[in-house]
Amino acid sequence: MSLRYHEIAEANHRILNPFSHAKLMQLGEICRLQPGMTQLDLACGKGEMLCLWANAWGIRGTGVDISPVFLAAARRRAAELEVTDRVTLVEADAGPYLAQSDHPRADAETFDIVSCIGATWIGNGLTGSLNLMRPALKPGGLLLVGEPYWVDPPPAGAPEIVGFGKYDYASLLGTFERFEAAGCELVEMVLSDLDSWDRYEAAQWWTVEEWLRDNPHSTDATTIRGLRDESRRNYLTLLRRYFGWGVFVLRARD
Repeated sequence: MSLRYHEIAEANHRILNPFSHAKLMQLGEICRLQPGMTQLDLACGKGEMLCLWANAWGIRGTGVDISPVFLAAARRRAAELEVTDRVTLVEADAGPYLAQSDHPRADAETFDIVSCIGATWIGNGLTGSLNLMRPALKPGGLLLVGEPYWVDPPPAGAPEIVGFGKYDYASLLGTFERFEAAGCELVEMVLSDLDSWDRYEAAQWWTVEEWLRDNPHSTDATTIRGLRDESRRNYLTLLRRYFGWGVFVLRARD
């Protein structure tokens, strides 16, 4: 689904995942955050995690995202929470960010936490994203990965119907086994609930409807309406029943 669609559909969201404010703060408590700790958040969206955690625990964070629309919202949020001195935001493709030398970045092994919450497409999947994240992690640091999983086996052909590859996602146990195969130890997790999914997905329908009403002659209108309709149907017929989501707290094995 296009970045343009997400920028429109998630215009009123602060957290760009099926995750509540309470669960985001619970995750920070689980990570045992302390003042002065550092975090790199790849595909940070509107920077809500970095800004909240900088405000609550005094960490310093760098967020990387490709969307200027989301980063503008992140900068406003950082100013609102008075953490602009502790949150750095970089407009870049999060995938190749650490490999690029033509824009400022931190050296490897400088972050206590490296996160990618709901965006493992940056590394072409879970394993590739973990391999991307690990070089930027301090020894003993934490990897945070937000990833979908199948609650129950979906009907035959269902993943392809909603645009997934057959093996893009696994069961909760299968996801754990992928962590293990990638050399990572699962130490904690915070899973989404059905209400969080509804608030994330259903709220987008109204936001898109308002945008379509206000922009009836936009060249994007037909495409945006079609993506909204497809997303809504997929959620109601399949994803709400079979799809889960959570943030997994990992340590890289030596």
